[in-house]
Amino acid sequence: MSSVLGVSVGSGAVRVARPLANSPEHPTAENFDVQAVPVGARRVEELAADAVGSILAADPHIVATAIAYRDEQHARAIRAEMARRQFTNYELIPDVVAALEFLEYSGELQGYGTVALYDLGASGLSVSVVDTGSRQINITERTSDISGDYLDSLIREQQIASGRIAHPPDAAGLAELDSLCRQAKEQLSSSSAVALPSTEGLVLLSQENFEALIMLAVESSARMTRDVILRSEQPVQAVALIGGCAQIPLVARVLRRWLGVPVIVAPGPGSVATRGAALLARPVRQRAANTPFPNAFEDALPMPAPAAPSWRSRRTDPTTGPGEKFSRRREISVAGVAVGALVVVAAIGVSIGWGPQVLEHDSQSSDAASSSVPPTTTRTPAVEATTAPPATSDATNESLAAPPPRQATTTTEAAPPAPGPNTFTIIPGLPPVVVPTLPPLFPQQPAP
Repeated sequence: MSSVLGVSVGSGAVRVARPLANSPEHPTAENFDVQAVPVGARRVEELAADAVGSILAADPHIVATAIAYRDEQHARAIRAEMARRQFTNYELIPDVVAALEFLEYSGELQGYGTVALYDLGASGLSVSVVDTGSRQINITERTSDISGDYLDSLIREQQIASGRIAHPPDAAGLAELDSLCRQAKEQLSSSSAVALPSTEGLVLLSQENFEALIMLAVESSARMTRDVILRSEQPVQAVALIGGCAQIPLVARVLRRWLGVPVIVAPGPGSVATRGAALLARPVRQRAANTPFPNAFEDALPMPAPAAPSWRSRRTDPTTGPGEKFSRRREISVAGVAVGALVVVAAIGVSIGWGPQVLEHDSQSSDAASSSVPPTTTRTPAVEATTAPPATSDATNESLAAPPPRQATTTTEAAPPAPGPNTFTIIPGLPPVVVPTLPPLFPQQPAP
């Protein structure tokens, strides 16, 4: 028979929960197999991955795993450790959502639309305002000013100050004393006094002494909860206590007095998120890997044109930027190509017999290209052009093979100017060149 696994990763312990067979429609704390593993000196993410791996190896019928996390940084650390162990069939769920899931299905939140979750654990306090219908978290805040570890330190200092417990000489003895104080705190939730022996003495604590020690801290947490509810601007109808310290009776009484709304404490508040994660566990669907494109398809695709370098589109200072020098060299090279093309065209024209005609026309002729007045031409009527028969392909080929005869044009050339002392003929057939007379460099001195 298939089963699921829920995991919550706390700073003090890693808890795992599996629903028992034939669980009722509304599960309670008794319908889950819950186990807690103290963290100790190990990293909590490493301990969580080891716990998941050992349970999956021992029970092959587990088909899905859900892990409750506190924040994004916590989730990244868990995901990295699970990836290192190559675990893939799991999902991460916010611990607020997991806790709300169990509280709803267990019937604890029946009739409440908006609730505040008061989560007091070993490392700190988280207060969240949640809409039970949409599962939307309106606001959440966390503080480490009050925590389970802080309450344990208050008990430890009180026991040392009373003279019954000697101060531990090393860190190991201090950790052992903290563990005894934590056990005393947990036992006081169901008894009025506890006495636990240790190597340094007897840990003796009553309910009255314990409440006097933690009263200021609990009232501070109630004040924080009230401020968070006011900032959320939501009509909170109840407060649900979860976390390991939620089972302290003083916490529920103080919150009820400060907030004036019903305070709900589910059985086993330390594993509420763990059991809610088990209820939300679903098998992760394996997605097929993306198949690469075949080589033929890649060859058929047109290659994109390379992008222009950034230095070509960058405008630089002409005095300092190297891009301006490159553009100038490019303009010079383009101009050189154009001049070379004109020289080639002129050489071809001279070789086919257009040279004399070109040399005949000077700058004063009426059909020169530089003249601003266009020559007067006689156009044939448009009717004759439309009624003319279409030319045949043979006639077209003949016209392309031999250029049409050039009609003689009659031009009236102006009489050349009379040659003077400064007139020189450089090339026959071209107009003479007149050299201007320069003034003398040194003016003549007047005669004495």
